[in-house]
Amino acid sequence: MIQLCRKDKEKVYQAIRSGNIDAADMALPNLIDDIILSMKKHGLLEMLPCALPDKRSHNHHIPFEILLCLAVTAKLKIKTSLTDVPFAVNDAQLLAELGWNIWDNERCLNEGLFSESVMRKLLSKYSSEEWICFYNSYVQKHLMPKLDIKPNIHILDCTKIPVNLQNENYENSSVVKIDGETFRGYKLGVLRGIMDDSGIAEEIVFGTLKTHDLELVKDMLKTTPCLKAYDILINNRGFLSREILNYLKTERKVDTYIPARENMIIFEDAVNLAKKAGKWQKHPNRKRKEQEIQLVTDLGPLWESDEPEKDVPINACVVHDKKTEEYFVFMTTDTERTARQIISTYELRPEIEEDFRQMKDFWKITDFKSTQYNYITYHIVMTLIGYLYFQVYKNMEEGKSYIGKSLPVVMKNYKESRPKSVVIYSGQYFGIFPFLEFLQLYAECTLEARQLLDPILAKV
Repeated sequence: MIQLCRKDKEKVYQAIRSGNIDAADMALPNLIDDIILSMKKHGLLEMLPCALPDKRSHNHHIPFEILLCLAVTAKLKIKTSLTDVPFAVNDAQLLAELGWNIWDNERCLNEGLFSESVMRKLLSKYSSEEWICFYNSYVQKHLMPKLDIKPNIHILDCTKIPVNLQNENYENSSVVKIDGETFRGYKLGVLRGIMDDSGIAEEIVFGTLKTHDLELVKDMLKTTPCLKAYDILINNRGFLSREILNYLKTERKVDTYIPARENMIIFEDAVNLAKKAGKWQKHPNRKRKEQEIQLVTDLGPLWESDEPEKDVPINACVVHDKKTEEYFVFMTTDTERTARQIISTYELRPEIEEDFRQMKDFWKITDFKSTQYNYITYHIVMTLIGYLYFQVYKNMEEGKSYIGKSLPVVMKNYKESRPKSVVIYSGQYFGIFPFLEFLQLYAECTLEARQLLDPILAKV
């Protein structure tokens, strides 16, 4: 039977002296629990249930915040199955900091805090759309205001979420050919805000793989509260649209940075104008020693929409690779910028590609244990929140030593920063004891109480 235990060290002391102990376990610090503790300290965990209504008709004795926190923690620990969620936290200090502790007198912590059916029943009550709304609401209405995160440079991109091509049971999946290779799956669109030393996925959209990148994100670009006047949006060629570029500049006062395709008139003319002027400068990126750049202005008339009178001005930075004799054209509606500023801004774009690479290669964002659409979306959303917590953690004082490092690198070099402790349960209460205090307590206990505590010493 599951019991909720409140923290009361004095009552547990009394119980130990009388030999009335129900259970005990060792708390072993680890990086992920440190991250979750930091999120709790900064008030981010308590906001999770504020962004998602609790639809449970029973089992309310398990706090909703705990269920959501465990789901995110499982992803941080690279656990992809629902069966992993009850095992996501077994650190006594973390459970205590969450404000509750859960003890099942028919289970030990190694068997999980509750049955996996609790999560399955919970998941079945939410649609894919509700999980996406949950993420966007949590990030925009709660996390970003709480941490005072206000990015003014944003990167937009989409990534494919592939699944087993031969399995037709994946709900709402589609099959497409990309560069001659056939894929089945979905597509994730992300608006990423740049923070001081990392980035944050501010808003996401999710759909079928057949949907064009621009179609998937078009409504988001028009309505997202993340884009503010005088912000910068960095795109790739998949989002080339004169109408959207005009809309963002005119209606939202947002400047776009985007490369031109070689088959566009504006590309050809920009290159010719740069060649004719010959005012080349060194590329600001020292790694690109073979490249030179030049500003070309007043290119707007060379790329017209269906309503040319509404077209906004465009400048471009033309890049010349002297080794390969290739040219690249990076356009912007921010006509006050120099060539160096334009190319330096656009070179921030690979950051989102690195996010996608890490989420696929290490975070297992495409490792699904179900073909149901709402489960797939749940897995993606909880993984994104876990990744978000790691990025936020690196921008906090307690995580600043990990700036610029990926999670696998950090975990490999992690050193414990918290001492070992022991959690002891008795009836409706539990207490947390630093290990040295636990040893002193053990020495004072009756033989019966020591026999209950002996398994803890055996773990050391």
